[in-house]
Amino acid sequence: MIFTNPTFEKISTPHGGSILVRKFSYVPRDTRPYWHYHPELELVYVRGGSGKRHIGSHLSYFQEGELVLIGPNLPHQGFTNRLSGHSSETVVHWPADFLGPDFFDVPEMVSIKQMFELSRKGLAFTGKTKLVVGAKLERLYELNHFKQVTRLLEILNDLALSDEYVLLNAEGFSFEVEGQDNDRINKVFNHVREHFQELITLTEIADIVSMTEPSFCRYFKKLTSKTFIQFLNEYRLVHASKLLAEKKISITEVCYESGFGNFSHFNKQFKVFTGKTPSQYRADLKEIIQ
Repeated sequence: MIFTNPTFEKISTPHGGSILVRKFSYVPRDTRPYWHYHPELELVYVRGGSGKRHIGSHLSYFQEGELVLIGPNLPHQGFTNRLSGHSSETVVHWPADFLGPDFFDVPEMVSIKQMFELSRKGLAFTGKTKLVVGAKLERLYELNHFKQVTRLLEILNDLALSDEYVLLNAEGFSFEVEGQDNDRINKVFNHVREHFQELITLTEIADIVSMTEPSFCRYFKKLTSKTFIQFLNEYRLVHASKLLAEKKISITEVCYESGFGNFSHFNKQFKVFTGKTPSQYRADLKEIIQ
């Protein structure tokens, strides 16, 4: 089933509060990731486990939990499902101007304001920052509305002062929040997610969005800063990374289960994407675990 409606997500803050804090210690029944956006910033902490990131045009695989800051109107998919193996997930949403339109213009807030600008490309925090700030974020759920605001400011300051982060969409993501664009890209991403293990041709994907091949190629590159083939291969390679980490199957099986029809091509693409061959990648994971 392919979802074709634009997926604008309406974020409703609680009565008497300016930010929405939710904590999930279970996996909801409907765990299907979907491509969506909202004008609010989003900070997500996944305690433990592993999964896929799909933020803007960025695709990657995370391990040992996740702490990610997503800027306004930056399209993304959910990070967890029943196979993620995480302990809990804490999600915080807030409008950029939740403390007033000029609050972050004062000198004391310069670094946070700069981080908000970077968040438009997506920020994944690592190392000690992920663990320390993640624990603080989990405790937000237990506080009243006033303390949630003051603690969130402390958390944002911690993040703004940290150098333990990765910019996910370094090349930018020129998504325009318009119904037609969102509908088209939603169709493309959902078709890739449903059929990445099969052969997907440019003719097929262009037909889905009612465009000619040349027009679609220009459109997709302008929107995502990537060719469609590059995006499709990256989606397959992220899935391969997950299989190598989580399943005891041969690398040949990983290749074909990830949608690659040629083993040597898979090996070459995987090394370009990760800097390692599939066998090196798996060996390094085993060493880390031990």
